[in-house]
Amino acid sequence: MNVLVIAAHPDDETLGCGGVLLKHKAAGDSLYWLVATQAHEPQWSAETIELKAAEVTEVAQAYGMKHCFKLGFLAGCLDTLPVADLMQSIHQVIKEVLPETIYLVNGGDVHTDHNSVFIAAMSVLKPFYMSSLGVKKVICYETLSSTEAGPYKTNGAFTPNIFSDITPYMDRKIAILEIYRTEAQPDPMPRGLSALRALARFRGATISVDYAESFMLVRELA
Repeated sequence: MNVLVIAAHPDDETLGCGGVLLKHKAAGDSLYWLVATQAHEPQWSAETIELKAAEVTEVAQAYGMKHCFKLGFLAGCLDTLPVADLMQSIHQVIKEVLPETIYLVNGGDVHTDHNSVFIAAMSVLKPFYMSSLGVKKVICYETLSSTEAGPYKTNGAFTPNIFSDITPYMDRKIAILEIYRTEAQPDPMPRGLSALRALARFRGATISVDYAESFMLVRELA
């Protein structure tokens, strides 16, 4: 089975669904990664931009990704981009990969880049297009410091209805997060290692396992 994770930023997938990606890999599934944005000057220095690019390569290798698609849009600027441009780029990747399952950033997150990626992806993944693209499931993941920080709203809030036991993969998920040296936050910040473990422990307690990740099923063609 081909699995595609769609991220607005390089660290989104590890924070949100890294354990499940490792679980897919262990099951023999093929992993693909779409990263919509990249760091840019003057917001980041040339040295930091180079470090971030190296981190993406190292993380892709750690997960055993078959390919990483870098769309190259400017981080923090997707809301200024015509949605058709983002849609076209996402469509090309999905058409090439033909993934059965897609993991997607949540549309209710506080980060505008996440919202833009969600809207563009779901515009590509209309129900009558999904079959021709090979997609059977679209699943949203939560991203620490973005999902829980979103403003209150009744429509678009992250309400998990899928839980996956990642207990055997928790330590490896933590190790991969540590690769993101340019994104690291000390405890007790939301992207600190203890917060990541605490969220996984809480989600695990929901289904009586040590550690879990939670997701929201957006659409399934059965």
